[in-house]
Amino acid sequence: MTPSRIFDILSIQRKKKPLDRCLNDKKNGKWETLSTQKYYESVNLISAAFIEIGIKPQDKIALISSNNRSEWSIIDMAILQLGAITVPLYPNISSNDYKYILNHSESAYCFVSDQHIYDKVFSIKSEVKMLKEIYTFDVIDGSKNWSELLSIGKKTWNKKKIEEVKSNVESDSIATIIYTSGTTGVPKGVMLSHDNIVSNVISATKKFPFENSNQKALSFLPLCHIFERTFIYGYLFNDIEVYFAESLDTISENLKEVKPNFMTAVPRLLEKVYDKIYAKGNELKGLKKSLYFWAVEVGLKYDPYDKSDFIYNIKHWIAKKLILSKWKMALGGNLEIICSGSAPLQPRLARVFAAAGMTIVEAYGLTETSPAISVNDLRNGGLKIGTVGKIIEGVEVLIAADGEILCKGPNVMKGYFKDPEQTLEVMEGDYFKTGDIGMLDEEGFLKITDRKKQMFKTSGGKYIAPQVIENQLKQSPLIEQIIVVGEGKNMPSALIQPCFEQSLIWLKEQGIPCKHDQDSLCENEKLLEKIYDEIRLHDQKFGKWEQVKAIRLTPEIWSVEEGHLTPTMKVKRKVIIEKYQYLIDDIYS
Repeated sequence: MTPSRIFDILSIQRKKKPLDRCLNDKKNGKWETLSTQKYYESVNLISAAFIEIGIKPQDKIALISSNNRSEWSIIDMAILQLGAITVPLYPNISSNDYKYILNHSESAYCFVSDQHIYDKVFSIKSEVKMLKEIYTFDVIDGSKNWSELLSIGKKTWNKKKIEEVKSNVESDSIATIIYTSGTTGVPKGVMLSHDNIVSNVISATKKFPFENSNQKALSFLPLCHIFERTFIYGYLFNDIEVYFAESLDTISENLKEVKPNFMTAVPRLLEKVYDKIYAKGNELKGLKKSLYFWAVEVGLKYDPYDKSDFIYNIKHWIAKKLILSKWKMALGGNLEIICSGSAPLQPRLARVFAAAGMTIVEAYGLTETSPAISVNDLRNGGLKIGTVGKIIEGVEVLIAADGEILCKGPNVMKGYFKDPEQTLEVMEGDYFKTGDIGMLDEEGFLKITDRKKQMFKTSGGKYIAPQVIENQLKQSPLIEQIIVVGEGKNMPSALIQPCFEQSLIWLKEQGIPCKHDQDSLCENEKLLEKIYDEIRLHDQKFGKWEQVKAIRLTPEIWSVEEGHLTPTMKVKRKVIIEKYQYLIDDIYS
């Protein structure tokens, strides 16, 4: 059975292979389970209630949750099977952003997870002209709770009416409007149809070994992001149990409890895991410490397809037996695949995780492409470290004369909501212009080299692709975040947020006295010299005009809350440059 609408996926699982543990949440210290049947019933009750309160096809309903949870999936599916439109929002954006998106999308209802988000939405409710009511998942005094809709649904349930409404939902009708976080400018509402997303679910999940039974997935990336959301639909399509992590802070604990086979992640989170692994080695002494870092070095040279070096294979076997296997056990013991997306992945992370028995498969796509365009595949030589894999089935990719990646297929969005002009700007005939620069190698693997809009020229007329340089330099454990700047200048330079934890460890090991506050660390000359030395290690990979000649350290931690990063943890280059313009001026003065 092949789904044509998103909600068909749930109906198919119910008929084909209903799960006892379809969706799972940890509440009050215990895991609570929702079977496929209960999930299906809850969705239908909410749909019945929506009909009762007057929700019609193409009405917009907003969803905001600080953590992933079953209630989100139930409401989402109930909206979709009525032909209404889900408008997911990030929990950590400002009240003004809420006001803009809720007004622009013309959302009639809003579902929120907790008190904090309820207060933010309630504070601007009077300024959102179409918003009729706010419902909460948690029980909050003075607010309407989503369980009230379950009660309404039980009283008004009419199977014939629900089936009639579902049958009227076309596969090409809009399923969701997702407002891109964006590194610049006002967010745009990406309109994705049922067919956009379902085609992606079917094609992208063929790249994963989901055919084995009794598999589990841990979900913690925001469900408002199309990357995680499409994966949730993919897990349902492939009969995989979904466990929603309590929060980002409890991922380590939840991994040990759930022992998942799969999860998704963004590179920034994987970098943090690696940094913790690296820091653990620094806590050891003597021979144990030497052995630990020897194993790390062995892992960093791992190639999943090259088994020809007998000496290396022996080293890897020893390193995995003594050290690397313990990393996998710390992440539950069963984790086979981590799909990484949203931003470029450093090849060293792919190698060392794979050496420990956890393969990171890098994927590529955008919100506008539902999202996957290409995915690495463990099977049949379909994985190449340093690339984002081969193009998925049904999708076509062209590389334009200037190197921009153009994409055509059933996954390409319907357009930007209320913005036909910007829609036309990103289309070239039937092809969507991704804004990314890349290349297809002789084997058909796609490699991303930079963002088209981020490339700049020096005063000498030489082009600089900053993302390529940044990805190389971030391999230093002392560099947490970095952007390369220098448009119109005589040389490239960099703004760096150092990894304060690793910086303190290095200074201590060198016997260099230093105050522990971030300002003092950024002013420490020895630390600055060491970071310069780390940067110089990569000079041979670049032309002379591309080599970073000067740096400045920023004492603040770059965060989503302070506006340095998007909700998907991409660096907002424009914000960083504006915030630290005084440091850039100092470099070029």
